[in-house]
Amino acid sequence: MKKSAVLFIVGFLLVLNFVAWQEVFSLYGSHYLKVVFLSVGQGDAEFIETPEGHQILIDGGPNATVLGKLSENMPVWDKTIDLVILTHPESDHMQGILYALQRYKADYILWSGIKKSAPEYYAWMKILAYQKNMGAKIIVAQSGAGLPAGRQEIKAGNVLIDTIYPLQSMEGKEMKSSSNDSCVVSKIIYGKNSFLFTGDIDTKAEKEIVGEIIWHGSGQDILANVLKVAHHGSKYSTSDLFLASVTPKFAVIEVGKNSYGHPTPETLQRLQNFGIKVLRTDINGDVTFISDGNNITLGK
Repeated sequence: MKKSAVLFIVGFLLVLNFVAWQEVFSLYGSHYLKVVFLSVGQGDAEFIETPEGHQILIDGGPNATVLGKLSENMPVWDKTIDLVILTHPESDHMQGILYALQRYKADYILWSGIKKSAPEYYAWMKILAYQKNMGAKIIVAQSGAGLPAGRQEIKAGNVLIDTIYPLQSMEGKEMKSSSNDSCVVSKIIYGKNSFLFTGDIDTKAEKEIVGEIIWHGSGQDILANVLKVAHHGSKYSTSDLFLASVTPKFAVIEVGKNSYGHPTPETLQRLQNFGIKVLRTDINGDVTFISDGNNITLGK
């Protein structure tokens, strides 16, 4: 067979394969929400793709591992992320975002707006300025009575991203130590299904969230099918009160090798007491959920 004919056949097969994958992607994307809890070690990173193809990255983990994870979940030619959410500027959540935003353009960036004296924070501010210059819109997270509607919402097609916490704007407030208490807590809602992302909040913030809902009538709820367990399974988070308010079917602990004892026996026991199915990125690797708006299934 002539070399030109072989090249033609190979080229034809490559095009056919490309078209086939495009069709699969199109069919998949038109009906389902995909939520992936990425295995990035001792840190948090979540990738969400909406039925309309919007891409959302919540946190980025402690290093550049997230770049490989993004390449697994996004087409090689796609260098734009629709929404990036930084829960708080601590290295185990932020470092990977710094890497990602050097390679990807963000349309929107949502974060708490706090101030912190740390090298990673200064690097984050430089990245924000760069992304803003590239056209990104920077949003300061806020929820509760400080807003006319009592809540902050972002719509991505049929998917709603609801800011649950902080209850008031933290913009410009300086954190002397940990910024865990200023974490952005988001709820992603698609039809009858919802996912709650809690960053590293502790029981104090959990009580504030539950109290705002019960006593102040904020109009929000934190019921969710899937709970991202706060602070990698620390015993100072995921209280009985909070679990009783969220009532999740699944709980995901994003954790890697660490010296903190995460996840702690106390937290694992509380989750077991509530009959919640627990998945861990240190054991299960990437944890993927697929939702059609009515039902949630575990992906592969």
